Amino acid sequence: MSNINRRQFIKTAATASAALAVPQIFSRASAQKTIRLGFIALTDCASLVMAKELGYFKKYGLDVEIVKQASWAALRDGILNGDIQGAHCLFGMPFSVYNGIGGQAGKEMKIAMILNNNGQAITLGKALSSVGRDIKKLKPALEKLAADGKDTTFAMTFPGGTHDIWLRNYLATAGVDASVSSKQRIITIPPPQMVANMKVGNMLGYCVGEPWNGVGVAQDVGFTTITSQEIWKHHPEKALVLNKDFAEQDETVKKLMKAILEAGEWLDNIGNIRKAAATIGQAQYVNASPDVISGRLEGRYDMGAGIGTKQFLEDRMQFFRGGKTPYPRLSHAIWFMAQYQRFGYLKTAPDYKAVANKLIMQDLYESVAKEMGIAIPTDDMKPFSLTLDNLKFDPNNPAAYLKNV
Repeated sequence: MSNINRRQFIKTAATASAALAVPQIFSRASAQKTIRLGFIALTDCASLVMAKELGYFKKYGLDVEIVKQASWAALRDGILNGDIQGAHCLFGMPFSVYNGIGGQAGKEMKIAMILNNNGQAITLGKALSSVGRDIKKLKPALEKLAADGKDTTFAMTFPGGTHDIWLRNYLATAGVDASVSSKQRIITIPPPQMVANMKVGNMLGYCVGEPWNGVGVAQDVGFTTITSQEIWKHHPEKALVLNKDFAEQDETVKKLMKAILEAGEWLDNIGNIRKAAATIGQAQYVNASPDVISGRLEGRYDMGAGIGTKQFLEDRMQFFRGGKTPYPRLSHAIWFMAQYQRFGYLKTAPDYKAVANKLIMQDLYESVAKEMGIAIPTDDMKPFSLTLDNLKFDPNNPAAYLKNV
């Protein structure tokens, strides 16, 4: 081949290669414009789903894809590796992962805002029907089952997550050793698989979000012994959790938050619940009966086992609560990490405030709230007590609390 032909060949090949590469470059750029948000099939994914379905994301110029995840562990991995940019996520998960409990220590998952308060529960199987809603009866009932050689396993959804901590607080208040080193077995099961696992006898109780407690009652596999709002009224539950790199895109994240905040306010209007339940109940989302979803969203709980119906009003699952729900509080992060010490996940105290400040994007939330005219609560870092045990927790002195539990 002559030098001229060789140069012409190289030039032609380079041009062809560039032409082939251009669509791929545009394809990657387009993919980056689409924000992928993960969720687990739970009622409290509603603000993400409704922000999509009601057009709030589009209102803010965002192209958002809502992606169902198989388990909390899969969702965690998706956030950390950037497969999803954010998610409907257990409030406790970022602290669990960072502290090496539910993932690789030091990995950062950022909390932009809280998605909901309340609305989780503990379901007990028929073997514990004598307990009903009397927590004092739980320990003797478990001891009798154990003496008869029966399995007394409980289930939650993720180590160090909200359901894990509600369950351990419930057991501890009942006088049952709920530490990770105790004989009381507590296993991890993805939320949508709870009812099926109860049916085949893999556990005799579980803590999970709705609608899977309501479904357990509807399918007569168990009854609701206590709701999470009865453990801690207005507790933080799910959060909008972001991939660390994506979290640095302030303006995009702010638009995302604004859309979800609008959806949360819409959801708190009880007149919208039936529409929300019908939407999120679809197969691509929660895949459960809209009637079961709407009943508990409205605060109307069929408790099962002949207990009857209990009505929750202002302490039903809420997504906005006049701006009190979405504010991400450092004190709540510190409380969760104190629970990790309490139940033996951590042997020594973490740097509570440093971790809370590292993972919670409080300044960004406050900026969004001010732009939207949403009141910012003033209760952060002040002492509080749980409804169930009434033990005072001072976020400025977790050690004092831990001496009393």
